[in-house]
Amino acid sequence: MSKRKRWMLLGILTVVLLCGGAAIFGYFQSSLTTFADADGKKMKFKTEGTSFLLYGEDEQWNDIFVKGVNLGATVPGHFPGELPATEEDYLRWFKQIDDMGANVIRLYTVHNPVFYSALVKYNRDKGEDPLYFMQGIWSPEEQLIEQQDAYADNIHQMFKDEIRKAVAAVYGDVTVEAKHGASSGKYKTNAGKYLMAWHVGTEWDPAMVKNTNNKHKDVSLHEGAYFSAAPDASPFENWLAGLLDYTATEEQKYGWQHPITFTNWVTTDVLEHPGEPLFEEDMVSVDARHIEPVNWDAGYFASYHVYPYYPDFFRTDKSLQTISDGQGGFNTYKAYLRKLKAEYKDMPIMVTEYGVPSSMGVSHHGPGGRDQGGHDEQEQGEINVSLTKDIYDEGYSGAILFMWQDEWFKKTWNTMPFELPADRRSFWLNVLTNEKMFGVLAMQPGKEEQITIDGNLEDWDELPKEEVTHWEGNTEGVKEMRITHDEAYLYIGMKLDQAFDPKRSKLYIGADTIDGGELPEEELVGRTITGGGLETLIELGQDRESQVKIAPSYDFHQRLYGKDGYWMLPEEEEGTGSDRSNKRIQFNEWKLGISLLMNPPDTRFAHPFVDEKVGLLKRGSSDPEAQDFSSLSSWQYQGDTVEMRIPWMLLGFSDPSSLQVIDYSPIEDRRTFKTTKIEAINLLPWITERTKTEQSESSTSTKQLTEGQSGEVLSLDNAATYTWEPWEAVKYSERLKKSYYAMQEFFNKIPDIRKE
Repeated sequence: MSKRKRWMLLGILTVVLLCGGAAIFGYFQSSLTTFADADGKKMKFKTEGTSFLLYGEDEQWNDIFVKGVNLGATVPGHFPGELPATEEDYLRWFKQIDDMGANVIRLYTVHNPVFYSALVKYNRDKGEDPLYFMQGIWSPEEQLIEQQDAYADNIHQMFKDEIRKAVAAVYGDVTVEAKHGASSGKYKTNAGKYLMAWHVGTEWDPAMVKNTNNKHKDVSLHEGAYFSAAPDASPFENWLAGLLDYTATEEQKYGWQHPITFTNWVTTDVLEHPGEPLFEEDMVSVDARHIEPVNWDAGYFASYHVYPYYPDFFRTDKSLQTISDGQGGFNTYKAYLRKLKAEYKDMPIMVTEYGVPSSMGVSHHGPGGRDQGGHDEQEQGEINVSLTKDIYDEGYSGAILFMWQDEWFKKTWNTMPFELPADRRSFWLNVLTNEKMFGVLAMQPGKEEQITIDGNLEDWDELPKEEVTHWEGNTEGVKEMRITHDEAYLYIGMKLDQAFDPKRSKLYIGADTIDGGELPEEELVGRTITGGGLETLIELGQDRESQVKIAPSYDFHQRLYGKDGYWMLPEEEEGTGSDRSNKRIQFNEWKLGISLLMNPPDTRFAHPFVDEKVGLLKRGSSDPEAQDFSSLSSWQYQGDTVEMRIPWMLLGFSDPSSLQVIDYSPIEDRRTFKTTKIEAINLLPWITERTKTEQSESSTSTKQLTEGQSGEVLSLDNAATYTWEPWEAVKYSERLKKSYYAMQEFFNKIPDIRKE
């Protein structure tokens, strides 16, 4: 045989072996049972009546309960449009979500190609038990709000372009050019068989919906190939019918059908809420029943975002006070779910967003303590489980928890005025902004794994020396302070001359950042401070005493809601903090607004101003394995050692990453604060002994200390000065919260298949 023939034969054998190997590999790869009709159309999920069905390996359609979690598109230090998640991130998250007992991930928008390829890779060995995803399609939200007309040509075209991109991306059939703030790349992986449903649009602005309806009253009803508008559809619902029809048309090209829904929320629900004070929260409805699937065998379902604290009617509407919460109050969340479910007698309905955050800050109150914030991880888990149980018990087809991961870029209405500049929010973690901390996966700041707040400073010894400032001052009772920081906190470790006992004494640390400030005469107890004034004051004592206070002339809350701002604070509060006639200054409690003052005709009935004390410092451990763990723990002591972590905003910082604090300038337009860049923060400690009478009081005593105990002179010129460099990149770590394990336990109790 010639040399050439031998090479040809070898080549043929190689090809045969490769093809055979590929065939064998394909043979042993896990398959997924799907339904296919005579025309070759494939389905894995469909709706029928009020049920959401899965085609199982028994080749039967089974009624399932969808258990899921919403997945964001970002990590700390980035905004969503940057889509920084890697394959490693996705594969790790998929495993954790799967282990939590979820069967679906909901996306809000199209992710980069790596998401779809990673999901297919993860499911490769999952056989008939894969992790599915629900693909959201983002609406032109900003344009809708700005133009107030859904039928505007540019908006309609933008939405259709996004739908076409989403469908092609899921089926791995598009290359998207790079565009700022949007996903892009070569979508080559077909993830269609792991798709559960399409979730079209975002929460609808009620004013936009109403204006669209008024402007297009004579629009003809959409009659599509797959979805049509019902005879009683509003113009906005008619517009939505066309977009759902377009989504179905695009998917049909790939031989698949999946159930379709559009995003909705309580603000545009189909119920009337006589107890809601704000007109815009009960202004208009968007009704899923006014859109009908025509030739779409996979079906259609309703979905709502439902939280227990928003809108306010969950607290104020007496028509929802019908179900006891077992604690002397009412479970208005469950009552609302029951009313809403009763409206959908012929189609499935899911709650595709719900939950509470594990944050120090609060922005809305909910009945039964189901507030938007103010919970540690354990409480977050307990509430999230109770909400899930309500959804399941009321016969909904699914519950998709908000949220998988903490999102540093998020904003909340009551801290937005203080987070400046706004385009740097993702570079630090403001634990007063509850929206940042909805996740069951904690995105922890850089030193969370290095420093445990437990009253022991041994872990500080492992920190790089250049990251810690040591101070040995001349304050009575204080030997030394160590200071460091990360993206969320200023950390302070202290050694005292003797063991600290909150029943016998109080520890204070005054913080000075900029020129100005005042002196807390009551807490100084006969001492004097020279060299300037303080902006904030850290006070550590018994549990109800420990907090951060703020100088009255610096107080953000009074400035924003007092006579120089919204003018909503009661008159008696306007005079607190500073009594100039007696030359006594009392530092204020740190508060956030929870509900604004509004009266008719702006509202249906009077809506009082409500605020919340958020400067309290919880004593405990930050070690998740410790018996006294709380994710909100701020300080702890052991013997002569005191250790604490103080949130940046409580110290006046608007952006620690660029060294900016709120300044003393009058707020512009009665709404807008100004900031200034600082050089350092000065910390001045002192200890005040309680009188014997106070020591004998109960642990809840908050009596003032007797004056004249000390004539000590403290100087800010000799204070501990802490400086740091601005940062443009963040360090963070991930940790599954206590709430993750609570949801895991409950999700795994709920069967995937509903039994009749």
